[in-house]
Amino acid sequence: MRIITIILLFAATAWLSCKKESIITSPDASVLASADSVHFDTVFTSVGSVTQSFTIINNNQQKLNISSISLAGGSTSAFSINVNGAVGHSFSNLQLDANDSLYVFVKVTINPSASQLPFLLRDSVEVKYNGKTKKIQLSAYGQNARFINGGNIKTNTTWNNTLPYVVLNPLTVDSGITLTILQGTKVYFNANAPLIVNGSLRAIGNYYDSTRIVFRGSRLDDAYKDLPGTWPGLVLNTNSRNNDLRYTSLLNAYQALIVLGGINNTPVKLIMNGCIISNAYDIGLYAYNTSISATNCLISQVGNEGNPGEGGSNVIITAGGNCAFNHCTFATYANYYQNHKQPVMYVSNAAGTASVGLNLTMDNSIIYGQGGITEDELVTQKTGTSLFSVIMRNVLYKVKNDPGNVTFSKCIKNADPLFDSINTSLHTYNFRLREGSPCIDAGISGGPTTDLDGKPRPAGPRPDMGCYEKQ
Repeated sequence: MRIITIILLFAATAWLSCKKESIITSPDASVLASADSVHFDTVFTSVGSVTQSFTIINNNQQKLNISSISLAGGSTSAFSINVNGAVGHSFSNLQLDANDSLYVFVKVTINPSASQLPFLLRDSVEVKYNGKTKKIQLSAYGQNARFINGGNIKTNTTWNNTLPYVVLNPLTVDSGITLTILQGTKVYFNANAPLIVNGSLRAIGNYYDSTRIVFRGSRLDDAYKDLPGTWPGLVLNTNSRNNDLRYTSLLNAYQALIVLGGINNTPVKLIMNGCIISNAYDIGLYAYNTSISATNCLISQVGNEGNPGEGGSNVIITAGGNCAFNHCTFATYANYYQNHKQPVMYVSNAAGTASVGLNLTMDNSIIYGQGGITEDELVTQKTGTSLFSVIMRNVLYKVKNDPGNVTFSKCIKNADPLFDSINTSLHTYNFRLREGSPCIDAGISGGPTTDLDGKPRPAGPRPDMGCYEKQ
């Protein structure tokens, strides 16, 4: 009896094994895919995309023969697929074990066209088995562009908004040369491609989204489009002068804007009006021994690691300077990308072991942060006997310990500015003011008559603090 039982168990095991080894041919067999569609955000022509993938799953109890995995568009498709390590447009007779899966990798390369506007490309991956077809939809936004292979700009040059620019390698504006960028122009930079200005940069945008000038990294796919540090940033070198940034956004840089030298330039070395610096990895604005006049500017969500006065802050002013900020908002909320270990604003007159005169005024502005480990969002360091004049009028700031050598007038300390909406989990930040904000009607009259949105200021009896006016 025991022998018969063993034989029966062996036979059953063998039968099940044979069943799993056999190939299911029934039209009722099913195949699953891990995604119904694969989408690529803006892909510049002639530049291949990142690779995305999905899996094909045999959820049957027997092997399955996949007749073919192919692109519906065939060899003319802008897409290509990789199956089992081979790249092509079509693959046939692929066996997939029971409850097993295989990866399909997808990439897109778009040929240039005459279109000036973004365009949509579509295709599909067709998986055929047992007389049935399963489709995974593919789509990609394509964009023609003008590619700049780095090097030097040696003559006065104007960039317009007809097509975006993609800077592939470090680009330098030579001394005595002016690069003018017209409103609505978009400039994308590769990961190793800073813009270095030895001459002058004049980026003159306007407050509408369509007319703002945008500098950002060239990776626009989901994994990178909101990642800080995707391009090095903009450097205004020591000999540079007469720089003007108006309604210009610098997004996702490593050190977004570095301004060196020109402490006594007339007019100031850099004028900033209506600028946005956001989501930088290390520094938003680094001003070394320089002169800046900034109005209606937002510098937000900056700072990862860094040492005091060297990195990790929205704004660092060091080695002295002549700087004026009016109606600006500097704010960071700690999140997955920004650990916020350093103050939002750091001010020093130290230049190594020496000291240099510092003259800083800040009016109608906000210096605020939450999360991280820093307790003082405004830190000052006075060195030596050189001039150290820091005057803050009608500024909301957050500190545990008041900074030294600062003259405060009608400022608000440690109050929540009540920004419109902040969600660090979703990475959504709206630094406009909501009802009840202590910043409303708390500014000095006589400043700019519009805000960062181009809305009228003041909207009440007095202007609001910060770059946005509550309407």
